[in-house]
Amino acid sequence: MNLPLNIDYSGKVVVITGAGGIICATIAKAFAQAGAKVAALDLNEEAVKRLASECKSEGFICEGYMANVLEPEALQEIHAQVLKDLGPCDILINGAGGNHPKATTDNEYHHEAKSGQKTFFDLDINGVDFVFKLNFQGTLIPTQIFAKDMAERNSGSILNISSMNAYIPLTKIPAYSAAKAATSNFTQWLATHFAGSGIRCNAIAPGFLISNQNRALLFNEDGTPTARSHKILSQTPMERFVDSEELLGSVFFLCDDKAASAITGVILPIDAGFAAYSGV
Repeated sequence: MNLPLNIDYSGKVVVITGAGGIICATIAKAFAQAGAKVAALDLNEEAVKRLASECKSEGFICEGYMANVLEPEALQEIHAQVLKDLGPCDILINGAGGNHPKATTDNEYHHEAKSGQKTFFDLDINGVDFVFKLNFQGTLIPTQIFAKDMAERNSGSILNISSMNAYIPLTKIPAYSAAKAATSNFTQWLATHFAGSGIRCNAIAPGFLISNQNRALLFNEDGTPTARSHKILSQTPMERFVDSEELLGSVFFLCDDKAASAITGVILPIDAGFAAYSGV
C-alpha cells in the first residue's frame, strides 16, 4: 500500500474495532505498514484472522481477535489478551458499526410508498435498537475498556468513525443517520471529558464509499448503478465515490500526537465535496 503520509508509528499499539470491514481493514493494514502493533477486532473471526495473516506475511505486526463490541465482559477478556500479546493501547479506532435492513424504509418519501413496501410505520423497533446499540454503544464500550490504558499513562488518541449522515440525514436510513449523529456528539463529549488527561478524541466522517453494507442500495443485481447512486453522484462535486485508502491521510494525521497535538473534538468530513454542494 502506498501510504499518504510518512509517519512512523513504531512501538504504538493500535486497537481497531470493525476491522473485518473494508474501511477498518484498510486502516489496520496502513498502521501495521507504518510500524504499529495492530490488534484487529471484529465479530467476523475469519476476516480478522485473514487480515492478521496478510499483514504478518509482509513482515508487519497484527493480531486478529473475534470480538463483540456490545459484550463488555468478553471485551475485557480481549483487552487482557491484547495486553499480553502487544501491550497497552495507545490508539483506539472505533470502527464497528453499520445499518440493518429492518431499520431501513423502502421509499425515500412516504407519499410514494406502494402496497407491500416497508414504510416508516413498519420499521422494526428491534432493528432500530440494534443499529443504535451497534453504532453508539459499540463505540462507548470499547472506549471504556481500552482508553483505561491511556488514562493510566496520560497519553493516547481515540478516533471514531462517524458519517456524513451525522450532518444531514439520508433518506431511507433514519436509525443509522441518528446513531451516527450520536457518535459525533459523543466524540465531542469524550474530547472534553479527557481534555486534561492527555487523551485526544476525534472522528472522521466518510462520505459515500462502496461497502458490503450499502452495495445493495447503490447497485442493482446486474451491477448497474441504482437511481440512488445517480442521485448521490449528481450531488457530489467530484462526481465519484470515496475510496477507503483516501481516508488514511486524515486518520494518520489525527492520530499523530505531534502533528495534531492541539486537535481534539473534531469531526472531519471526507466526502468528495458532498457537504459543500447546495445542489444549485
